[in-house]
Parts: sequence; C-alpha cells; structure tokens
Amino acid sequence: MPERPASRPGPRVYSIAAHRGFADALVAGLVPRYADPETGLARLTLLLPSSRAMRTVQEAFIRHFGEQGRGGLLMPRMAAVGDLDLDETLGSLLDPLGAADIPPACDPTYRWLRIAEILRAHMGDKAPGGSALLRLAADLARTMDRLLAEEIAPEDLLADRVLDLFEKDLSEHWQKNLHTFATVQQLWLAELAQRAQVDAAQRRNLLFRRAAARWQDVPPASPIVAAGVTSAAPALARLLRVVADLPLGSVVLPDLDLSLDGTVWDELGVAGAPEEPGQPPFGRGDAVTHPQYHLKLLLNRMGVAREEVQPWHRRGLSAADPDRSHALSSLFLPPEASKSWVGLPPDRRRLAGVRLVEAANPESEAQAIALLVREALEVPERRVAVVTPDRALARRVASHLRRWNVVADDSAGRPLSLTAAGRLLLLLAETAGDDAAPVPLVGLLSHPLVRIGEGRGDWLGSVRAFELVLRGPRSEPGLAALGDSADEAKVREWWGGVEPLLAPICAAQEASLAQWLDWLAEAGEALCGEALWAREDGRALARFVEDLREQAREVGTVVERGDLHAVLRDAMEQVAVRPPYGGHPRVAIYGLLEARMARADLAICAGLNEAVWPARPATDPLVAPSVLRALGVPGADFRIGLSAHDLAAMLGAPEVVLTRAQRDESGPTIPSRFLLRVRALLGEDLLERHLDPAPVEWAKAIDWAQPAERYPRPEPRPSPEQRKVDVSVTALDRLRSDPYQFYASAILRLKELEPLDAEPTPAWQGQLAHAILEKWHDGKGSLADIAAAELEAMNAHPLTRALWRPRLLKALEWVEGEIARDGSRAPFRWEQWGHMHLRGVRVFGRIDRLDRCADGSFVVIDYKTGKPPSRKQVEEGFALQLGTLGLIVEAGGFKDVTGQTTGYEYWSLGKSDKSETGFGYRDTPLLVGANRTGIPAADFLPQAQRYLDEALDQWILGDQPFTARLNPDAKGYATYDQLMRLDEWMGREE
Repeated sequence: MPERPASRPGPRVYSIAAHRGFADALVAGLVPRYADPETGLARLTLLLPSSRAMRTVQEAFIRHFGEQGRGGLLMPRMAAVGDLDLDETLGSLLDPLGAADIPPACDPTYRWLRIAEILRAHMGDKAPGGSALLRLAADLARTMDRLLAEEIAPEDLLADRVLDLFEKDLSEHWQKNLHTFATVQQLWLAELAQRAQVDAAQRRNLLFRRAAARWQDVPPASPIVAAGVTSAAPALARLLRVVADLPLGSVVLPDLDLSLDGTVWDELGVAGAPEEPGQPPFGRGDAVTHPQYHLKLLLNRMGVAREEVQPWHRRGLSAADPDRSHALSSLFLPPEASKSWVGLPPDRRRLAGVRLVEAANPESEAQAIALLVREALEVPERRVAVVTPDRALARRVASHLRRWNVVADDSAGRPLSLTAAGRLLLLLAETAGDDAAPVPLVGLLSHPLVRIGEGRGDWLGSVRAFELVLRGPRSEPGLAALGDSADEAKVREWWGGVEPLLAPICAAQEASLAQWLDWLAEAGEALCGEALWAREDGRALARFVEDLREQAREVGTVVERGDLHAVLRDAMEQVAVRPPYGGHPRVAIYGLLEARMARADLAICAGLNEAVWPARPATDPLVAPSVLRALGVPGADFRIGLSAHDLAAMLGAPEVVLTRAQRDESGPTIPSRFLLRVRALLGEDLLERHLDPAPVEWAKAIDWAQPAERYPRPEPRPSPEQRKVDVSVTALDRLRSDPYQFYASAILRLKELEPLDAEPTPAWQGQLAHAILEKWHDGKGSLADIAAAELEAMNAHPLTRALWRPRLLKALEWVEGEIARDGSRAPFRWEQWGHMHLRGVRVFGRIDRLDRCADGSFVVIDYKTGKPPSRKQVEEGFALQLGTLGLIVEAGGFKDVTGQTTGYEYWSLGKSDKSETGFGYRDTPLLVGANRTGIPAADFLPQAQRYLDEALDQWILGDQPFTARLNPDAKGYATYDQLMRLDEWMGREE
C-alpha cells in the first residue's frame, strides 16, 4: 500500500476499482504494509461494514497466505461499524474505561411491541387491530431509525421548511400521518429517557462520535483501516474522516470511479453539499439512482474531494481486465452524459467476459444457472458466486445443484417462517386461530417433525384415517366436534392423546402474547419432542420464542386468537436462518448484502428484472417524501443506486453472466433498467456476441427424453367375470354417456375423495335434503325442527348452516305446500331401496318418493337440489333414473308395492320465480300438459327398457370396450378425467 508522502497533507482515502476484486486486493495491500514477523497483523484494526464482510476478508487472508505459501499469521482485529457493542470490540482503542457513559440500546423487540401499545393508546378507536397495528409499529420504528441515522432530531420536524410544507403542500392524509409519527416519537423518547436507554441507531451515532473525538484528541499508536464502508450516515462519515486523517489511518472505498469525467461527477447532483446555506441537501434533479451517488454523498459528508482519493494499486487474485472498469464507467452514465454513447468507440463499450442469458421462466433460469455452476466446477480451484435478491430463485438454484450432490445453501438464509420448525409453530397458531379447521389441523399433525422416530408410521396411519373422515365440507368448529370424526375413523384412542395437547391454544379467545408463546412451545414440544429445537432452524426458533416471550411479557402485549398466526408470521419473516458451514467450498449463493466485498472467478447475477433487481422503491407510509427531502433524508430511489453499485461490483469479476426470466408467476416481466443499459451500451454490433443461448438449451436438454407415443383414448375390456356387476339406476346414466366412468367407479371401485374444507357440493346438499324429508314423512316433527336437528347432527360449520339453511327451509316449505295442495295423490313410499334382476344382472336403486294415486297407480318422484335433466337428455337415454325406477316398481322390486306407474316427475329445490316461497318447481320428461317436447307417457317405460337392454347387451353381458367419453356431448362429470388422461387425447382422435 502506498505510503503518504510527508509533503502531501490531507486525508488518506483510497479506492479499489471494481475489476481488481475488493477483498483480495485489500489484503494484497495490507499484508506487505502491516505484517510483522513476530506479531503478524495483530496491531492492525480493520473497520468493516458488517460481520459478513469480516468473514469475507478472513477468507481473503487465507487465500492470500495460501497463494504465497506462507504458514500461519495472526489476523488483524476486525470490527463491524454497525455493531452495537463496538465499544467492547475496540476496547482500549476507544477508551480505557470503555463507553460507560453511553446508555445501552433498547431491545428492538421491546421497542417494536411498546411502540404498538403507544400507537394503540394514541389512535384510540381508529387504531388498526392485531397484526396490522404491529406492522404499523414496525414501519414507524424503521422511519425513526432512518431519521436517527441522518441525525434528524424530533424538533427538526417543527422546522420552518417542514411547517411550510405541512400547511401548503401536504394532503390531509399525510398531515395526520406526520402528526401521529411526531406524537408517538415524542412519547417513545420520553419513555426511553425514563429507562435510561437509547435507540440502537442513536447508540451507534454516540459510539461513532466517541471514537471520532477520542482518536482526534489522542491518535492511536496502532494502525486503523476502514475498508468497504459505504454508508453515508453523517456520524459515520465524520468518523471515517477522522480515520483518514490519522497518522496511521486510512479509508479504502469500494468501486469509486476515479476516471469519471468532472462534468459527469457534477451531473450527479448536490448529494448533501448545497451551494448555498439553507438550500435542500438533495436536489430534485439529483441522480440518486446512479451507483456513484452514495459515494459522492459519503465524500461530501466526509469533506473529501474526489481528487483527493488515490487509486489502490494492488490487484486481487481474481482480478479482471482493466478495460472492464472503463466500460462500467460508461455503462452507468447519468442521462445527459449518456448521450456520448452514440460516438463511444468499441474499446470503451467492450464487456469481454460478460454474457447475457434470457430464460422463459424462473424454473428454466434456475436450471440454466445450476448448469453454469456445474460447468465451472470442472475447472480446478475456480470459484463461483450466484448473486440475486430473489430468494425463491436462490432456493431453486440450490435445489437443482443437489442433482450433482453440490451443496450450496443460500447464505442470505431463509425466513424462519419457511423453515420446518417455524412452519410447525405457525401451524399451531393457525390451528388455534381457525378453531381447529381441517386444513391447518391435518397439516400440523402430519408435519415432518411430529413424532419423528420409530413411532411415526403408526402416527401417520392414524392421521390418514382421521383425514379421510374430515374430507368434505368443514365440520363444527372446535376440538369437541372432532371427537365424532375420530370415532368414525376408529382412532378415538389416538385422538384422546392429541386433543389435550391442543386444548389450551384452542380454548382461549384472547391472552397475552407471552402466554400464547408458552402454550405454543408446550404443544410443539409435546408433539415433536426435542426435534423441534434440534437443528439450526429449531435453535433460531428457540431464540425467537424466548426473546419475543420475554419482551411481550414486559410490555404486556395482548393478542386475540384470530390474529396470532399473522402476528407470528410477520415477526418470523424478519428472522433469517442461515445454513451451517459445510457447503461446497467453491460455490456460494448470495443476496445483495452478502455479496458486497465477495469475489469469484465466475459471478452469475440472476433475477435481473424490474421490481427484483432493483427492488421496487417503498414509500414511507408515515412521512411524506417531500418532508423527508426537506429534512435531508435520501428518498426511496436512493436504494436503486445501491443496487446499481452492487451490480457494478459484481461486473468487475473476470467472468460474468447476467440472467433474467421473461415471465414469472404473475405474467410477463420487464427487464431490469441495468440490463437494458448493458444492452444499449453494447449496441447491435456487439450485443449478438454477448447473448448466450447455450445454458437455456442445456436446461431444456438435461431432462430431455424421447417423445412419448400419443396416448390413445382408453378402451378397457375387462373379462366377463369382471363385467358382471350390479348396476345402480344412477350409474346407468354414466354407463351410456361415458362407459369409462362406469368402469372406474363400478368395476375398479375407485371413489372420488373430496378435498379438505370443501365447499358444500350438490351431493352433500341432496343428502341433507333427503334425510330431512325422510324423517318428515315418517312423522318425526316439523320440517324446520328436523332441518335444524339434521344440520346440527352433520356437524356442519356455522357459516355453512347460515348460508344453506334459509334456502333449504324455503324449498322444503314449497314441498310441504305442494303435497298438501294435491289431493289426487299421497306419498306412499319414500327413501326406500328396491331392485330387480334382469337377465342375471341386479339393477337396484333408491326411490326418493313414490306417490299413490286414487286409481291405484303410482307416480315416481326424484328430488333435485339443482336443475333436473332436460327432456332431450332423457330422450337420448342419458337420464334413465326415473324410467328405471318405474321398471323396478312394476317388477315388484319395492317391498309391498304392486301396480303400474303412470307419472314421472322431478321436484327441484332450486330457485323459481313461479314458487310462492321463491324455491321449488316440478318438471316431467313426459309429453303432457303444456310440454311441447318429451316422451309420450305410453312410450316412456318401453323406451327405458330398450335403453337398459342395450346397455346390458353391450357392456355388462357383451364385450364392448368401456370407451372414455363415448358421447362427449352428453352431460357428465370430471371425476375420472385425470385417470383417463383426457387432455392427452381429447381432440386428437384419429
């Protein structure tokens, strides 16, 4: 590293160009300057931006020593500038007595929960409830942190420029929000003063000020180097200036473009240094999205001119061609300066080693990235970094790499809410909040951590039996109603062990958050044992529960049961669970923060779409953008510039691949503005050379197989013994319209399973109506009383009862009135099973109602909850239920019933404008009365007999195949469409 000449006063500030590789180049310069044969680098103190950066620099030291063939060496002392215990890390460098007079930082969880309580008290009845209140508290805390980092005091909100905006430009909405923010902040700061604490951001500022004052008065005798710090917070900027002025100090910045033309540098804008006092620190025309803007802001706040920054002349192990930095300088030119692209020579546009890959969707993109990584690993010692802000894409890439046993977990981690341990706790909360609804309950009981070990097989057997009974419309809420389901599933003993574990969380309607966490932890441990806390996600969950429980108990936060799941989910999403060590040593998957200062031979920048990289700027919900600008706080677009700087740093790698997907789950995507700049800079003449379709083609080819032969329309031909089954009157319709459905249900005996928590189906509604009418005909009470009892007996969910009961009662009232009005006949049999044997085949069915007329003849009646079959369906033989039941009646198939049938009617319980109750109407397939179509009464039974004989001759007693969708125009069901692979052959028949 260059020595500071005695003749050159001023700060010692350096910049490492992007192509040099920051961490490796930093180490390459530090070692020869500070390494001592006896103490190594122990006297050196490195100030780094984060703990992740500390790990990156440690790895760079190891690589450097390995490349030099040197043995062990004492590492320098490293400190993260964002560390709340910076005073302890720096020790005597800061103050022999530490920083005892700096108040401790308030616990962030306590702060979040307490601000929510202050908000609740301030807003009164207008305060949002549950999780919404806690989200608002988190937003307010983040805004406070932004202002504290910028050293904006609460009284600054009353400055003239803010009051002027308040009165003239702010809408009523923003005025109310600003008033709420200012009030809550004042109340919170007053409480902090009573507790003798400060906010974490304020403590960092105080530590920075203490270090700056101490080092300015008494410069340390050992060297201090601040490296990679790009935060432009005022207190930190002043500390960096002090470090740069120390006799043994220096500041090393990443990727500051020293070759940028002065006019272009000026075009970036004011950047915190207005020309006149009193002017806003950020101009409306500032290029805040430029990757150099935040560095200009930092230099301005440090009081350092760009001309005073010196280039760092050491190269890293993975340095790229210097021409790359020239191209990057041109790539991110601000709007006015970018006009120079028109006449830019090829050598200033050259991006050798940069490839562009565009996939159809995220899955294809992830597969292509995995293949690029796998290809790179064929080269010995080659390091690969996949960098993306899209965590879902990162997980896809990691999953695809396991195809080759390459373990490369996402170093940015996964939200605790998506881990196995986190999901279990959330399922417990969801089960409680939804009154033990089937979906979360079954998800909880079948969770991979529950009863893990030898007894899990028996446990899952009971869960699956229980689940089969729970399928269908949701039952009565609560655990008590599930006892009957357990009896039906024959798992009462098993359920007797489960119910007490869930009873505490399902009984209380409201409790303190600490109490909820006690119950959830006890239930989780009872279900999973120590496995719940065993892995890294379990340990993270234990820390999360302990911290939240302790702070919630102190604050007294109360949560309703219905809000518990959302509250915990929001909190857990802020906790990242990072993988343990042990992944592939040459492969890393980073988020943008983790990638800073990292270096690799191949950098794959993935997810380059708008709203991903860069992310969509989020407007502060409490303080208007114009107020933040007046206060001197960078706007939301400032983070776009940071994202651009992250990309520029990765573009400095020797080989770079930029990838994006053309579509995602929401539809077509928009390429990232950064990627569009790359394409525009290259121009048509160079772009084709950089487009690389090969990885996407590899992704398509890796799972390629010979095209399968076209799947034919199914035509199963079972043996005569298999064909000879009983035929129900309802299945006869399926046999004629779609023989395959009859084959699947009657011969294969495959029954459809309803989903959990299903919507009430017509079959469920019909079952309920039949049960009510049967008991009413039996004289067991009024229709209303029987309906209430049946709904109660079915354990139906209250919402289902509330929606279905009024309609059902109106329809049943119509049935009762119709029967009373028609004195020519009376119900004779109802809900009775009958059968007949025809040529050795048993044909059976249940008749909904059989009315006996005065002349001794019968009328067959079939109840429908919806629209009955049309006359055309009956004429074509696809609705034979009435006719077949009539044949069974005349054959004496119903006990104690003899005589002829002369009438056939559908009684629908559906809506009707002609009904006095609004529900219920009759219909008949016969050509009688005002009907212009239908079958003459005399021909009805003979025609039904003919269709029945044809069906038996062809499929039951014959050898015709059970062809799928034989009559595609006939009304049918989709129950067996997947089994018959309908989409693979329908419309492609020869």
